[in-house]
Amino acid sequence: MYVFRNLAPKIVFNFAWKPLLTYALYGTGVYFLFHWLEHLEIDATIPFLPLSTIGIAVAFYVGFKNNQAYDRFWEGRKIWGGIVNTSRTWGNQVLSYLTQKHSDGSVSDEELKKIQKRLIYRQMAWMNSLRLQLRRESSFSINFNSRQGGRYHHGRPEEKNWKEEVGKFVLEEMEVSSCLRVSNTATQLIRLQGEDLKGVLDKGLIEDFRHMELMHSLAEFTNLQGACERIKNTPFPRQYAYFSTIFTWIFIFLLPFGLIGQFKEMGHDLMWLMIPFYVLISWIFYTMEAVGDSSEDPFENFINDVPVTALCRTIEIDLREMLGETDLPERIKPIDGVLL
Repeated sequence: MYVFRNLAPKIVFNFAWKPLLTYALYGTGVYFLFHWLEHLEIDATIPFLPLSTIGIAVAFYVGFKNNQAYDRFWEGRKIWGGIVNTSRTWGNQVLSYLTQKHSDGSVSDEELKKIQKRLIYRQMAWMNSLRLQLRRESSFSINFNSRQGGRYHHGRPEEKNWKEEVGKFVLEEMEVSSCLRVSNTATQLIRLQGEDLKGVLDKGLIEDFRHMELMHSLAEFTNLQGACERIKNTPFPRQYAYFSTIFTWIFIFLLPFGLIGQFKEMGHDLMWLMIPFYVLISWIFYTMEAVGDSSEDPFENFINDVPVTALCRTIEIDLREMLGETDLPERIKPIDGVLL
């Protein structure tokens, strides 16, 4: 997610130079084609009224698409805001609810602290596992990836990323092995949390009411995970995304044939002004279309997506501080204004 107030000129240039060059070449080509056809006494202009009608229709269509794409991004951000808050609640519940008050005496204070740490660390493993799963590349994301470029984390358990960013929070080797055997590791980690709570209940470290409260938190994590997966696994409707692109390119293709007629009325020597105006108008429409594309899937790790890596690090720091740890990682900082 870009976090600075204004886009850096470097980012704008990298995004804009190819389409601007394309439109400049095409507009220049149409300009010389018109001169050649004019010598053949062929009128290649298009009345501007129907062309402007097409432009208005395209603007409405692209605007609707962009609104819906932004809704997907904002929903993703709200979901991860819920993950942040519920994770903090989980840490507070684990440290406050798990006590020796109702214990049968079989658990020492040192072992109790280990149980608390295991439950909190497994929560950090869950959120990072979910992050990696959401950033897996899918067939839905290939088109934009090839067009704009991007970076992905593929969250399979056997991959290096999973072992480095998730496995380090799973304190039991047996649990790592069980996660390696499943396709949805985030769900597996929640199941392990539930099993651990059952053991804690059996040992008398919590009573039924507090056990239910902790299980409610796990249920909330499951709901939040499902909401993320709903966005990830449900492509933006193609009837809006695909035809928005087609209509935009039709308008861009026809536009110079309408503009040149307008500038012709100003005088033959001023017709060349059609080229810069065509480049500007086309780039505006292209940018509106591309902005919608970049917001369709908020978990692809692009410049405009939800900064789930930074959010995971924020939760990690908060939870580890609750445990009294002091050797903490640094918060994720923006790189060139981009927070991942």
